[in-house]
Amino acid sequence: MNKTTYKIKGMHCRSCEILIEDKLKEIDGVKNIHVSWKDREAIIYSKRPLSDAEVRQAVTEAGYEVGVDEPESLISTDSEVWKNASIAFICVFVLYLILRTTGIFNISVGGGTPSSLTVVLLIGITAGFSTCMALVGGLILGISAKFAEKHPEATSTQKFRPHLFFNLGRITSYFLLGGLIGLAGKAFQLSGTVLGALIIIVGIVMLVVGLQLTELFPVLQGINFSLPAGVSKFFGVRKHHQKEYSHANSALTGALTFFLPCGFTQAMQLYAMSTGSFWQGAAILGVFALGTAPGLLGIGGLTSVVKGIFARRFFMGAGFVVVALAVFNISNGLNLSGLTTALSNSTPTDQNSSTPDLNVTVSDGVQTVNMTQFATGYSPNTFTIKVGVPVKWVVNSVDSNSCAASLYSQKLNIRKFLDPGENTIEFTPTEVGTIPFSCSMGMYRGSFNVVN
Repeated sequence: MNKTTYKIKGMHCRSCEILIEDKLKEIDGVKNIHVSWKDREAIIYSKRPLSDAEVRQAVTEAGYEVGVDEPESLISTDSEVWKNASIAFICVFVLYLILRTTGIFNISVGGGTPSSLTVVLLIGITAGFSTCMALVGGLILGISAKFAEKHPEATSTQKFRPHLFFNLGRITSYFLLGGLIGLAGKAFQLSGTVLGALIIIVGIVMLVVGLQLTELFPVLQGINFSLPAGVSKFFGVRKHHQKEYSHANSALTGALTFFLPCGFTQAMQLYAMSTGSFWQGAAILGVFALGTAPGLLGIGGLTSVVKGIFARRFFMGAGFVVVALAVFNISNGLNLSGLTTALSNSTPTDQNSSTPDLNVTVSDGVQTVNMTQFATGYSPNTFTIKVGVPVKWVVNSVDSNSCAASLYSQKLNIRKFLDPGENTIEFTPTEVGTIPFSCSMGMYRGSFNVVN
């Protein structure tokens, strides 16, 4: 048995291993192959000595090249890259200012508990262009833009089709799991720590992909998030080649977004739980996911049609957007996981403040805190209370169809979906320090400053 090793240039994921392996197996006499994208090499076991020419030809037909990749620098020294990145950043920043001025970031459907599937659909459409766009859409934008950038030869249809399967998988899972939680109550509610960890993981993936898209840090181009080779083969990477994502894999990824904690999603999950019915719960979450589809498909559509120099700048701009969303989500995840609490407690606070808080009243030995929950957060959102004195926290929810209506505090062990009107939460602070609270996505925040 002959063993030969070849270094291969251009590999960036486990899909590359499969494609190269397939081509090398076509060479007469080859018995076994081990391809590693991390080591950038292929080890070939054959019954006869192989010529360099036939190995090079097979590797070339797979879309790669025999040789050693040049080491990547930490920061790009290409002036053209910095020029295009600067143009992309300015365009993104101007677009952000326009959207912020128009108030599109604060869109809301208003009202109380959803009264019909039509209202649920409107909530889904709202979420698809706001909080779901920030979490799920940001992840889609990063991954799909990275794929389209690496494979400009793929047609617009090939680039866009996986997004249809992603949303089909998402809608299907929301329908089925919505029915189950309609029957099973709170079985699908994850703890704040788990939700925070999920958001942080998604945020880190988005951060790396976003920085790769900007092209400013070449050293990151070798980092890739992919399934193991065996799993990739099972889901059809071999069948569909690199010009398309695996349809099964895209649908599975969409299905798993059910567990990503967008505040709107959790509001609809709680609404489904309250029905006690499989079919009602399935209808609520299925229609909600259907409503989010236009916004999420819009992301896929943009990445599938851009071409030329505009495409390069578009992908760079997408990279800056994804980086911003990644930082935003990591910050939210840290808040939900309790790490922000630990950091804030390590910071000295005024534990003996004698200045009364005008938003806190004391009567019959009880501290009453009044707060209003709007679609855009809480007002007021900071309070000074005394340790050891019972607190009556009265929250007036004026928009219970928003992310902010899902109230969470790990330190107080509170997780409550606010009903329209007044909601009362009672607790007694047992130690001085800071007690943070937020929506269940960690996006809208507030805190209690507990003093002696």
